Parts: sequence; C-alpha cells; structure tokens
Amino acid sequence: MTAPTLRPTAAFFDLDKTIIAKSSTLAFSKPFQAGGLISRRAVLRSAYAQFVYLVGGADHDQMEKMRQFMSQLCAGWDVATVREIVADTLHNIVDPLVYDEAVSLIEEHRLAGRDVVVVSASGAEVVEPIAEMLGADLVIATRMEIADGRYTGEIAYYAYAEEKARAVRELAEQRGYDLAESYAYSDSVTDAPMLESVGHPFAVNPDRELRKIAASREWPVLVFTRPVTLRSRVLPPAVPTLAALAVGGAVAVGGVLWASARKRRPGA
Repeated sequence: MTAPTLRPTAAFFDLDKTIIAKSSTLAFSKPFQAGGLISRRAVLRSAYAQFVYLVGGADHDQMEKMRQFMSQLCAGWDVATVREIVADTLHNIVDPLVYDEAVSLIEEHRLAGRDVVVVSASGAEVVEPIAEMLGADLVIATRMEIADGRYTGEIAYYAYAEEKARAVRELAEQRGYDLAESYAYSDSVTDAPMLESVGHPFAVNPDRELRKIAASREWPVLVFTRPVTLRSRVLPPAVPTLAALAVGGAVAVGGVLWASARKRRPGA
C-alpha cells in the first residue's frame, strides 16, 4: 500500500508588531527626510502616527488613516531613490526592532521544512528587503502605483484584512500548501481572516479585539518582548530573487509575491 504524500505547509507572519516592534513603513520616515523625500513636518506626523499605532492598536479606522497618509505622502517620489534609501539604511532602522522570539519561530519553521511567508499591509519596497534579511521565502505586500519611475500616490494593491486571507488561500492553491497544517501569526484584529485560514493560528501581542477572539476560539496567545539586532543572531543563508508569480486576481495584478531561490533541505 502506497503511503500518502504529505503536502507542503507554510508559516504566515504579519510584519508590524509581530516580527518587528513598530510600523515598518513609518520607521523609515527620518531616512526619507535625510534623502530629501519628506519634510520635517511630515516626519513629526509620522512619529505621531507611530505613537497612535503602537498605543491604540491597528483597528480599521486607524489603518485607513495611515493608508491615506502614506499614499498621499509618497506621491511623486522617485522609486529608485526610495529603494536605495531603504537598502542603505535597512540594518540601522530595522535591526534593533526585530523580536528575538519571532526570529526563533522563523528558524523553527524553516528547520521543519515549512515555507515562511511575510504578509504585510506595508509597502513592498520596505517589506521585501526586511523579509530577505529574515530569510523568508515569500512576501505578500501592498504595492503603490508607479508611472514614469515615480509613485502616483494611488495604491495598486492593498494587502489588508480579508485581502490577506484571500491572497493566502490563492498562494496555497498555487503551491499546494495544506492550510489545515499551516501556521499564522499576527497582532491585529484586522488579520483575523488570515488567522482563520490556517489550522494553527497564533495571536502575537494582540490588540484588545484580537485578544477577545483568541480567547473565544482558544487560539494560543504569544507575548514578544525582546527586540534584538539580527547581527546577534545567526540565520541560515538565503539567496533571494524577486519574482512576480501569477497567482491570479488582484494579487497577480498589483500584489507582490517574492520568492527565495533557497532550496529546501533534503527530506523537507
């Protein structure tokens, strides 16, 4: 009798306040100012938005305000300049913000042979290099509309709330993931649909509403408290390549799926 073939599985991680301790996009406000992209006033607005985000959680209204603020702020920015600033300042900005507990989880999932997927409402220009730094396999992230090498201020694809769950399901269909045996991690109630998509959901530093849902559905709650530098952790090497994978629907048109060329370990 032939043994059943095990389907691949994945671990889906929200980014902000799950892997790193603040908003990944707003964390780059000062480097963007230094690069001549935004004013000091915009930096102060970003700092205030960061405070509200950290203290108040990320409910729908706050996320919508942040989306409008960031999309209007980046209108007219040169795409190449943004990517250069992010690349040059990535370690200085993100390194002290990465949760040690999240890095350990990512390592455990990779050793277990699972794909690690970062799913974030932040922009792909910020999310992709952070995911690469963490050794993730794939990324689903928001994409800004680009015309003539500059951002128009419009959003081409918004990886948020139910759209995250839809993208996860489409990715699972394409890559054959067994979602019932897969994992997901997030801090926000807006990601409840994504958490519901897998058999092993975890609430990480949850906001008030997600904590209520986790309690009612008996989801495990994790508390991450130790931001560290990645330089203090030895991660397995990853050799990433950026690729737009035709997943279908809005993801194929506007979303980004970033695939690492790292091969699975034998027997994974």
